[in-house]
Amino acid sequence: MKTIFIKKEEAEKNKKFYLLDATGKTLGRFASEISKILRGKHKPTYTPNVDTGDYVIVVNAEKIKVSGSKEARKVYRKYTGWIGGMREIPYRVMLQKNPEEIIYRAVKGMLPVKSKLGRKQLKKLKIFRNDEHNLHAQKPIAVNI
Repeated sequence: MKTIFIKKEEAEKNKKFYLLDATGKTLGRFASEISKILRGKHKPTYTPNVDTGDYVIVVNAEKIKVSGSKEARKVYRKYTGWIGGMREIPYRVMLQKNPEEIIYRAVKGMLPVKSKLGRKQLKKLKIFRNDEHNLHAQKPIAVNI
Protein backbone atom coordinates (compact mmCIF):
# COMPACT_ATOMS: atom_id res chain seq x y z
CA MET A 1 0.00 0.00 0.00
CA LYS A 2 1.37 3.42 -0.93
CA THR A 3 1.11 6.50 1.20
CA ILE A 4 0.12 9.56 -0.81
CA PHE A 5 1.58 12.94 0.15
CA ILE A 6 -0.14 15.95 -1.32
CA LYS A 7 1.82 19.01 -2.49
CA LYS A 8 1.10 22.59 -1.43
CA GLU A 9 -0.11 23.58 -4.90
CA GLU A 10 -2.62 20.73 -5.01
CA ALA A 11 -3.95 21.52 -1.52
CA GLU A 12 -4.73 25.16 -2.38
CA LYS A 13 -7.13 24.20 -5.17
CA ASN A 14 -9.97 22.62 -3.25
CA LYS A 15 -10.60 24.74 -0.14
CA LYS A 16 -14.17 24.85 1.16
CA PHE A 17 -15.98 27.00 3.70
CA TYR A 18 -17.89 25.27 6.49
CA LEU A 19 -20.55 27.02 8.59
CA LEU A 20 -20.83 25.75 12.17
CA ASP A 21 -23.43 26.84 14.73
CA ALA A 22 -22.25 26.96 18.37
CA THR A 23 -25.73 27.07 19.90
CA GLY A 24 -25.82 24.74 22.90
CA LYS A 25 -22.52 23.01 22.02
CA THR A 26 -19.93 22.07 24.64
CA LEU A 27 -16.80 24.21 24.27
CA GLY A 28 -14.07 21.55 24.23
CA ARG A 29 -15.86 19.07 21.97
CA PHE A 30 -16.85 21.83 19.57
CA ALA A 31 -13.30 23.26 19.47
CA SER A 32 -11.82 19.83 18.72
CA GLU A 33 -14.12 19.43 15.70
CA ILE A 34 -13.16 22.91 14.47
CA SER A 35 -9.45 22.15 14.81
CA LYS A 36 -9.90 18.88 12.92
CA ILE A 37 -11.43 20.76 9.98
CA LEU A 38 -8.78 23.53 10.09
CA ARG A 39 -5.93 21.00 10.01
CA GLY A 40 -7.55 18.91 7.26
CA LYS A 41 -7.80 15.68 9.23
CA HIS A 42 -11.32 15.11 7.92
CA LYS A 43 -9.94 14.57 4.41
CA PRO A 44 -8.33 11.42 3.03
CA THR A 45 -5.55 13.61 1.57
CA TYR A 46 -4.35 14.82 4.99
CA THR A 47 -0.63 15.56 5.06
CA PRO A 48 0.91 16.79 8.35
CA ASN A 49 3.35 19.26 6.79
CA VAL A 50 0.92 20.85 4.28
CA ASP A 51 -2.12 23.03 4.98
CA THR A 52 -4.87 20.78 3.60
CA GLY A 53 -7.59 22.16 5.89
CA ASP A 54 -10.66 24.18 5.06
CA TYR A 55 -12.09 27.48 6.28
CA VAL A 56 -14.47 27.48 9.26
CA ILE A 57 -17.16 30.07 10.00
CA VAL A 58 -18.59 29.88 13.53
CA VAL A 59 -21.85 31.68 14.33
CA ASN A 60 -23.68 32.18 17.66
CA ALA A 61 -20.49 32.21 19.74
CA GLU A 62 -22.37 33.77 22.65
CA LYS A 63 -24.47 30.58 23.02
CA ILE A 64 -21.55 28.21 23.71
CA LYS A 65 -21.75 26.11 26.89
CA VAL A 66 -19.23 24.58 29.29
CA SER A 67 -19.82 21.49 31.41
CA GLY A 68 -19.73 21.11 35.16
CA SER A 69 -18.69 24.01 37.37
CA LYS A 70 -16.32 25.50 34.79
CA GLU A 71 -18.65 28.45 34.32
CA ALA A 72 -17.77 29.60 37.84
CA ARG A 73 -14.12 28.44 37.99
CA LYS A 74 -12.69 29.03 34.50
CA VAL A 75 -10.40 32.08 34.24
CA TYR A 76 -8.68 33.59 31.19
CA ARG A 77 -5.28 35.16 31.86
CA LYS A 78 -3.11 37.57 29.90
CA TYR A 79 0.06 39.39 30.78
CA THR A 80 0.52 43.03 29.78
CA GLY A 81 4.31 42.99 30.02
CA TRP A 82 4.47 45.33 32.98
CA ILE A 83 5.29 44.45 36.58
CA GLY A 84 2.11 43.20 38.23
CA GLY A 85 0.43 43.16 34.85
CA MET A 86 -1.31 39.79 35.10
CA ARG A 87 -4.95 40.28 34.14
CA GLU A 88 -7.59 37.67 34.89
CA ILE A 89 -11.03 37.61 33.31
CA PRO A 90 -13.66 35.12 34.58
CA TYR A 91 -15.53 32.98 32.04
CA ARG A 92 -18.87 34.69 32.71
CA VAL A 93 -17.42 38.16 32.04
CA MET A 94 -15.62 36.97 28.91
CA LEU A 95 -18.85 35.40 27.63
CA GLN A 96 -20.64 38.74 27.94
CA LYS A 97 -17.86 41.00 26.61
CA ASN A 98 -16.03 38.91 24.01
CA PRO A 99 -17.49 35.42 23.36
CA GLU A 100 -15.46 35.08 20.16
CA GLU A 101 -12.26 35.00 22.23
CA ILE A 102 -13.47 31.94 24.18
CA ILE A 103 -13.75 29.78 21.07
CA TYR A 104 -10.60 31.30 19.54
CA ARG A 105 -8.46 30.40 22.56
CA ALA A 106 -9.90 26.89 22.79
CA VAL A 107 -9.12 26.18 19.12
CA LYS A 108 -5.70 27.83 19.34
CA GLY A 109 -4.74 25.43 22.12
CA MET A 110 -5.54 22.48 19.86
CA LEU A 111 -3.43 23.63 16.89
CA PRO A 112 0.37 23.67 16.53
CA VAL A 113 0.47 27.47 16.85
CA LYS A 114 4.21 27.72 17.47
CA SER A 115 4.86 27.08 13.78
CA LYS A 116 4.16 28.86 10.50
CA LEU A 117 1.75 26.13 9.48
CA GLY A 118 -0.30 26.38 12.68
CA ARG A 119 -0.57 30.16 12.46
CA LYS A 120 -1.69 29.87 8.84
CA GLN A 121 -4.36 27.34 9.82
CA LEU A 122 -5.64 29.54 12.64
CA LYS A 123 -6.15 32.45 10.23
CA LYS A 124 -8.79 30.36 8.44
CA LEU A 125 -11.09 30.54 11.48
CA LYS A 126 -13.82 33.22 11.40
CA ILE A 127 -15.97 33.63 14.53
CA PHE A 128 -19.13 35.74 14.87
CA ARG A 129 -21.07 36.65 18.02
CA ASN A 130 -24.57 36.01 16.63
CA ASP A 131 -26.02 34.35 13.53
CA GLU A 132 -25.11 37.16 11.12
CA HIS A 133 -21.89 36.90 9.12
CA ASN A 134 -20.45 38.65 6.07
CA LEU A 135 -19.13 35.59 4.21
CA HIS A 136 -22.20 34.67 2.14
CA ALA A 137 -20.28 35.08 -1.14
CA GLN A 138 -18.09 32.07 -0.26
CA LYS A 139 -21.22 29.84 -0.16
CA PRO A 140 -20.42 28.05 3.11
CA ILE A 141 -21.60 24.50 3.64
CA ALA A 142 -23.74 24.24 6.79
CA VAL A 143 -22.50 21.39 8.98
CA ASN A 144 -24.27 20.01 12.04
CA ILE A 145 -21.79 18.67 14.58
